[in-house]
Amino acid sequence: METQLDPMKDDLPLMANTNYMLVKHYILDLDVDFKSKVIEGVIVLFFETGSQYRKTNSSGKMGCQSQFDETCKMRAYEPCHVPVTNVSAPSSKTEYNDFAVCGKGEEDTSDKNGNHSNEEQASGISSSKDCCDVEHHGNKDFLLVLDCCDLSVLKVEEVDVAAVSGIEKFTRSAKLTDGSKELENLRNQIVHELVTLPADRWKEQLYYFTRCSQAPGCGELLFTTGTWSLEIRKSGIQTPTDFPHAIRIWYKTKPEGRSVTWTTDQSGRPCVYTTGSQINNRALFPCQEPPVALSTWQASVQTAAGFVVLLSGENSAEPVQLREGILSWYYYVTMPMPASTFTIAVGCWQEVKQQSFTALIQTNTEFSLPSSQAEFRWHEEICDHHVEYPCRFQNPAARMQAVIPYRVFAPQCLTELCEERLLWLVPQCLSAAYNTLGTHPFSRLDILIVPSNFSSLGMA
Repeated sequence: METQLDPMKDDLPLMANTNYMLVKHYILDLDVDFKSKVIEGVIVLFFETGSQYRKTNSSGKMGCQSQFDETCKMRAYEPCHVPVTNVSAPSSKTEYNDFAVCGKGEEDTSDKNGNHSNEEQASGISSSKDCCDVEHHGNKDFLLVLDCCDLSVLKVEEVDVAAVSGIEKFTRSAKLTDGSKELENLRNQIVHELVTLPADRWKEQLYYFTRCSQAPGCGELLFTTGTWSLEIRKSGIQTPTDFPHAIRIWYKTKPEGRSVTWTTDQSGRPCVYTTGSQINNRALFPCQEPPVALSTWQASVQTAAGFVVLLSGENSAEPVQLREGILSWYYYVTMPMPASTFTIAVGCWQEVKQQSFTALIQTNTEFSLPSSQAEFRWHEEICDHHVEYPCRFQNPAARMQAVIPYRVFAPQCLTELCEERLLWLVPQCLSAAYNTLGTHPFSRLDILIVPSNFSSLGMA
């Protein structure tokens, strides 16, 4: 049985088997529904084979199965598998296959391998049978384990990245073939080439990540949910190297999920924001949480017109109208970071501006370093002890930027107060932080006046 933990007292369990599969990039497509207090989403994960598996596999001393066996002994499950069709997918994701979750009263559709359908999950049936028990010709399938909690996972599938037009540049193969095994290897090779692109090609990388995330599926994957984990396998695949390196997951959050708070702002308008102090983002999307799991991400968030979406991203997003009454906001991050630093806040926020004040700040020499101090900082901040990414410390202009670009958002009833008391203070705080800590690692900052019932640590 899984140990029942108290998130207020106990450390969170690190379930993800990052030694064997490591997420390098997430792409999230989320719909925020304030009526149901649910965020419905599709997430695409791009993987690299983990370092420990590569080492042990090449040495021939140890396979990955031993950890799987130990992992399997520790968990109790809420089984589910979704070979269900004929129900429409979310409106913003109609390019994907249809799916459904059936309710109680349906017949047991578990297959001979012990995998179960959504009928069981919906009706709360649990089972001690776990997919580690399934054997193929005497060998067990590889099991991908992700960290998650309080999520309704609807469907998991492999993504056919080889179907993307122009993707041939990311493979050494002369041509794309239809041979089953060759095509599987080719897809994984494409993902490997994409996630290992040099940092100076980050725009191209994000472009192809997006294209690949929109590629068609090429087969559903079996999955099982536990209290703290989502476990995925592909029948007959026994090693991380052969496991699909690009997968797509349909899921929904739950209103009671502990990663987000649905509430009202100081003006009485509905809003939702992440609260990372309890279980991080496990109830927002399936992820990997061990310290080694640093990743980048892109996120598109759809919500009703009138709402503003703020999200941890390097760009200042502007809304795009998808259809009447629905806006989409897009953010991206190129610095590999823990999934727990992904933050989102959606509400009827208003940006607090004061044009004359902003112009004054931009020309005020009070926030510029003396030349001698700037030169010292330039030599002091040599940054070469991290994985490759478009690091701001290598940018001379960024090193001299005492006040990074920022935006201030607040509920309508507090905008005037923020103008009077906050706007003049922000650049001074940023400048003081720069003088003390050096170059800000990010290119911009959003500041939000959160609801008065905010009881979490600050959002990253």
